[in-house]
Amino acid sequence: MITSAERREVIRRVTGLLPGPRDDLCTRVGIDGPDGSGKSTFADELAAELRASGRPVVRISLDSFHNPRAVRYQRGRESPEGFWRHAFDYPRFRADVLDPFGPGGTRLYRKAALDLATDTPLDPEPLVAPPAAVLVVDGLFLHRDELVTAWDLTVFLDVPFAETARRMAARDGTPPDPEHPGVRRYTDAQRIYFDVCHPQHRADVHIDNRDLGAPRIMRP
Repeated sequence: MITSAERREVIRRVTGLLPGPRDDLCTRVGIDGPDGSGKSTFADELAAELRASGRPVVRISLDSFHNPRAVRYQRGRESPEGFWRHAFDYPRFRADVLDPFGPGGTRLYRKAALDLATDTPLDPEPLVAPPAAVLVVDGLFLHRDELVTAWDLTVFLDVPFAETARRMAARDGTPPDPEHPGVRRYTDAQRIYFDVCHPQHRADVHIDNRDLGAPRIMRP
């Protein structure tokens, strides 16, 4: 999973910034960044490092908490503003994930709210997180005002849109030009996010992840 000494060192440095085990209190970690920045991979690597150190980990993706299509596309299927405002069900995400892992939380959580492929709402039986678990979440827009105070540590993976579009094209077959009409809904929504929330500054850790083999911690 971790492919270079440089990358392994970055993961270790981020792991070292997490609060240590605090009785039964859980720790909530958010991995943010634009589409194609490497959030899922980074979160998986961080989770693996934590498990190797003996800490219990719960891995969840915000992608499992999309709103249904009728909500996501209420401003049209190509609207960046619509994607920024309506892509994700933040009240459900807080209720099912963030609050249960917070101070005084029940540790009863659900991993998903929607089957994105079929647009089917989900209401699975809750799972029980171990005491002092570390919740590791990857997703877009994790430094929104609705979420920013819920994290114990956040990481923002900074990658230029030209590079993220190239990665998305290789992965998903989307256009490799970030200004192409087929991807402008997403890139422009993320530009709105940057302008409104400044996640590069709100994040506890700001990482240049354009070179997957040699990411660089820019702050702290």
